[in-house]
Amino acid sequence: MLKDLKMGDLTINAEQWDTLKLKLLRKYIHLSSEDLAYQPGQESELVSRLAKRLHRDENYVIFTLKKGLFDLKSNRL
Repeated sequence: MLKDLKMGDLTINAEQWDTLKLKLLRKYIHLSSEDLAYQPGQESELVSRLAKRLHRDENYVIFTLKKGLFDLKSNRL
């Protein structure tokens, strides 16, 4: 299932990132501001950095980010 995820399917704008970043910090309290540094259009760099920091593969990170983006109003990730 996770094998089918692609970076091209993930686009995050600045407003979405502000909310998604808070969700990530709640779930992964060890992440630093450097880990969460992001500029629109640099999704692949973000995913690679988070995968390394979370000790997960990039598909997991993409899945987690997409899940968070699906319902930004929810506090859950």
